[in-house]
Amino acid sequence: MMMELSYFHAAGDVPDGFVPETAVVVDVLRATTTIAWALHNGAEAIETFADLDELQKSSSSWEPALRLLVGERGGQRLKGFDLGNSPVDVVPELVSGKRLFMSTTNGTRSLQAVRNASKLYTLSLPNRKAVAQRLLNDQTKQLCILGSGWEGAYSLEDSLAAGSLAAFLIENTTNSINVVNDELTAALTVWDRWKNDCEDCLRIASHGRRLASIGDHDNDFKCCASLDKLNVVPTQVAPGVLSAS
Repeated sequence: MMMELSYFHAAGDVPDGFVPETAVVVDVLRATTTIAWALHNGAEAIETFADLDELQKSSSSWEPALRLLVGERGGQRLKGFDLGNSPVDVVPELVSGKRLFMSTTNGTRSLQAVRNASKLYTLSLPNRKAVAQRLLNDQTKQLCILGSGWEGAYSLEDSLAAGSLAAFLIENTTNSINVVNDELTAALTVWDRWKNDCEDCLRIASHGRRLASIGDHDNDFKCCASLDKLNVVPTQVAPGVLSAS
């Protein structure tokens, strides 16, 4: 069996009308890492929104005790929201049993761009192996990895994660792998360069430097750089809604 792999840097790079069989969205710093940890820590589901008005409308139908608003713009928590976009904040005592209504600067846009894929998962470095194993078990034939970038621009850390996933798939299947585009070939090179020091890659990336300039995010960096720590595979179960599997 042949598996075709492609990678796009951000939502705006996805060709018009392109609906992949399987899509994997990645936003290492920090949305998809936060999603993975929230579901690992017992969140009922995470509902994602690019538009804040839609988020407010949808969340208003839930009991306040069973919901949390998770929002970030420019790395900062949105006013009036319960949490920002940090994986270290979604601890069990806060998120267990609750639905998180989430909007971020970049990641939720990418989720919206491929929400019509037959299967949609989210990837972070901590759940890289779990997602890869799911793809292999699915016998995926066509995979689109979509980064989130920064306001439409290239993101080094998302390419690191995309390369890490592609490398795992190449190394752990007897099937033929076809790397479709140059973006993924470059991502594999990024992974080969920093696979032994993911945190250093995150810190030197422009978004990593941006986060460091607005506060102490050392714990976020460590959390986002930890490889293969989680078994959770965030899976779209309804448009824009992710649950653990």
